[in-house]
Amino acid sequence: MDLLRERDVEFDIIEYLESPLSGDVLGNILDALGASGATAGELVRKDKNFKELGLDEAKYSDAADREDVIALLLENPNLMQRPIALRDGHAIIGRPSSLVLQVLED
Repeated sequence: MDLLRERDVEFDIIEYLESPLSGDVLGNILDALGASGATAGELVRKDKNFKELGLDEAKYSDAADREDVIALLLENPNLMQRPIALRDGHAIIGRPSSLVLQVLED
């Protein structure tokens, strides 16, 4: 966020854990990520919580089915990679934060 503020870029913060995203919104995010070259599986965090749930990393790899990813994130929104920068139909996962600049420059 500091990176955006330094460049006077207006942005919205979506508190998706407080107001969960719908399947349609998740689908739109996946479409926008795909337009930027990302795969559905990249939207899933394979962290401690993922492992504690006993989930199969292969199922949520780069070759993951988008409907499987949507179903997982509807049930476990804390597994969504973030931050996500969306602009003009393109999106990027902002890790590291400097990647957000790619979406701003396109």
